[in-house]
Amino acid sequence: MPFEPPRSLSPSKVSSFRDCALAFRFTAIERLPDPATVWTVKGTLVHTALEQLFWNHPQGTRSPAAAAAELAAAWSDLQDDPDYRSLDLTSDEADSFRADAEQLVANYFLLEDPDEITPVGVELTLEARLGDVRLRGILDRLDRTPDGELIVIDYKTGRAPSPAYEQSKLAGVQLYALLCQEVLGRRPVQVKLLHLKEPTVIAAEPSEQGLKGQRTKTLAVWSAIERACRDEDFRPKTGPLCRFCRFRDFCPAYGGDPSLAAATLGTPERGAA
Repeated sequence: MPFEPPRSLSPSKVSSFRDCALAFRFTAIERLPDPATVWTVKGTLVHTALEQLFWNHPQGTRSPAAAAAELAAAWSDLQDDPDYRSLDLTSDEADSFRADAEQLVANYFLLEDPDEITPVGVELTLEARLGDVRLRGILDRLDRTPDGELIVIDYKTGRAPSPAYEQSKLAGVQLYALLCQEVLGRRPVQVKLLHLKEPTVIAAEPSEQGLKGQRTKTLAVWSAIERACRDEDFRPKTGPLCRFCRFRDFCPAYGGDPSLAAATLGTPERGAA
């Protein structure tokens, strides 16, 4: 029985399919449960604090103290969050978790001055149809420069990539630039990844030719996904990160059977919303 293709693609799903088609099948097609981790929950906490900094504080009041207050409020709300509670942290681990989040928020102010920024959207959802596929993404922030140009901002709480991998990590945010052009009719002059851990900024200037290339590549990925669903042929791509993959036991590259993953891990029926 062929698989039902996903109803839409996001930049993260495009990257997932490119990284490993089998892992994409498990997460985007069979929609196997994705347990929360310290890193994902911490990233959500930090994103929430920075989001609220811009929502609740006008220019001239976006200070480190204001950001710290927003983090404290988000931390309080987090205590009842099922994902956070599933981590089952000890008191010392929770203290370390919060201290790391506080440092990430503090590091943000080493990268830019939020009082000099005019956002036109925070956690902005954009959706456009490219050929037969619906491309959907949520921008952490979309800024307007004094000249009226647009800049796409993406916060990152993990480690920054080495220079050799910078361009591949920019692929997702370049798709956000494509969404801006498709939905808003304007090509952003810059896309930025704000890596809060180091802290460092990775930036690129999207070109018309580059966005055409992104469009072509995205449509090619969609065609490959449709073909893989039709043929039930999602091939794994092995590499150093396989040892961290939660699906490794079901990967044929390591002697596993993909058909057992859904029954073992539990999942909605194929094609479920």
